[in-house]
Amino acid sequence: MTNSELILCAICGRVHEQAAMQDVDWLPPDALARLLVDNPSWRRSNGACPACVQDALLQILLEKGEITAMEVIQSVWPLDAEVAFGVLPTPLRMRADPRFTGKGVTIAFIDSGFYPHADLIRPKNRIKAWIEAGSEEVRVRHFHETDVPTWDGWNDGMPSHWHGLMTSTSAAGNGWRSHGFYRGIACDADLVLIQVIDAEGHITNESITRALHWLELHGAALGVRVVNLSLGGDPVTRLADNPIDSAIQRLVKSGIAVTAAAGNSGERRLTPPATAPEALTVGGLDDHNLFDRTHLEMWHSNYGKGIGGVIKPEVVAPSIWVVAPVLPGSQVERDGVELFSKRIYEGSPRAQEIATRKLVTPFYQHVDGTSFAAPIVASILACMFEANPALTPYQAYDILLHTAHRIPGVPVERQGYGAVEAGKAVAAALAERDS
Repeated sequence: MTNSELILCAICGRVHEQAAMQDVDWLPPDALARLLVDNPSWRRSNGACPACVQDALLQILLEKGEITAMEVIQSVWPLDAEVAFGVLPTPLRMRADPRFTGKGVTIAFIDSGFYPHADLIRPKNRIKAWIEAGSEEVRVRHFHETDVPTWDGWNDGMPSHWHGLMTSTSAAGNGWRSHGFYRGIACDADLVLIQVIDAEGHITNESITRALHWLELHGAALGVRVVNLSLGGDPVTRLADNPIDSAIQRLVKSGIAVTAAAGNSGERRLTPPATAPEALTVGGLDDHNLFDRTHLEMWHSNYGKGIGGVIKPEVVAPSIWVVAPVLPGSQVERDGVELFSKRIYEGSPRAQEIATRKLVTPFYQHVDGTSFAAPIVASILACMFEANPALTPYQAYDILLHTAHRIPGVPVERQGYGAVEAGKAVAAALAERDS
């Protein structure tokens, strides 16, 4: 068998190259025993795919606690905060519960544009619909899980597609081009993609409002439980009753949770949708690509108040060292393939160039911005709704806020309730279901 031959992981059943399968001898005996009980046909000599190895680490975290988990992770993980291609996957850094991956939940993304990346459409398509709301005549394309989805301009290489590609995959990508390694927390969620850039290349308040109104009418039929907005509208002269915030209020009251990026300039300045009282506005933090919480620092995200004086952001999440795919066919991908084509030596010009370009593999890079912090929170909400479908958006918000932890020495107006805790939020959602 050659290293390029495709085989099934005996644990998850997903297809991987032989070279991607990893040794699991480092796992504790009880973890190996549990794997054997749960998967009778599996043997240690089969190894496991990167996604299953990551899940084993998360199980150790959940069952053994953080100290034991950190010891195991540090012993097997290529962790070095100065090495770009040693970035922690989001589910691990967020201490997510591997049992919940957003399955059966649909997340809608309102963004400049999108790309039907392999991380979203393989081994089956999870994009339910693409909507173009940048003009007054809204266009809609629906897709089946067996489709290979495309739409007008999907492959023209425009930067606007890059942004939506990264926001959608940072929440719900399954890491297909990394053998499941760099996946989002809600890696089994379905998606609705709503493009709001207009013919002049602008995102207007009218386009955002149009997208929200479309979701108000059609979101429930598509199973949408969460909407993410990693964009900012135009400043408004009068915040009260502005159309974006009002549309978000109606959407949340209808049963759909909303997350919005705070912005990246570090100023006391917010624009819709970050001002919406019914949205969870998400600021940024920097964990320095380390698992240890003592290294948490605030990132330069915006803050302020919404209607009624509500403090924004309500929570913060990683806005740096977030891994997402590069745009296929782009110059970034071509350069990445060339840079990774030869052996990389620490401190070499090639390694320095990889770090400068923030590449993780030829096909992934780490990105910065609250545009990527907000989808992380959206992915946690999707897992909470999977764990407890009866939750209302307001109940889910309350759980997220009260399971977050504040960063010492940081004013409340900058961080709200603090850093979100994926595993604790899902556990609290389960407890609410079982109470």
